[in-house]
Amino acid sequence: MTEAASATPTQQFEALTTVYERLRHSTDAAELSEFARRPLPDKSDQSGYSRATALLEAVAGNPHTPLEDRIFLAQTMPFPNILVKLAQDESVEVRKAVAANEQDKNWLVGRLTKDESPEVREIALRNARTSWKMRLEGAQDPRTSPETLEFLAGFGGERAPGGPDVLTSMIRRAVALNPNTSPDVVSRLASDPSPEVRNAAQRRLATR
Repeated sequence: MTEAASATPTQQFEALTTVYERLRHSTDAAELSEFARRPLPDKSDQSGYSRATALLEAVAGNPHTPLEDRIFLAQTMPFPNILVKLAQDESVEVRKAVAANEQDKNWLVGRLTKDESPEVREIALRNARTSWKMRLEGAQDPRTSPETLEFLAGFGGERAPGGPDVLTSMIRRAVALNPNTSPDVVSRLASDPSPEVRNAAQRRLATR
């Protein structure tokens, strides 16, 4: 019998914490890339699945993981523990990918609507997971671009016809009052079904 064949399961199996710490501090880009791209076990294998997602958290948080692999994880992972790591990545490209990931939790997208990067903030505001509160704050933010304000102006209409009337009208009213909103959008909101939105837009037009 060979030495490998005679090894006990304990000898063959590395403890999760041991592998996690090794991957968290590894500088081996090839090893980190291999882990990032490794297919997850079937969910029926609960132990293997949990272990794999835990190790991906270590890989995601390691800056030595190649950029393209961190972006890949940010685009494809649905797991909050992994996406939280990537949402703090120093690369704007990684954070943009997290902000666009529609498997995010709304609280995580909400964090990214406050990101230091305008690109990340704008992408997060367009994510379907973004809460109404975050959309309202984005509509009020004078740093929000005219393009994203036009997007937000559609809430309660073509963007979300089934949305809550009070909240969607508050978003459109905030868009009407935002100094970055384009004149065309303000003019459109001056005919909005909501009196609050119409009045806000008409005041803007009157003081232009």
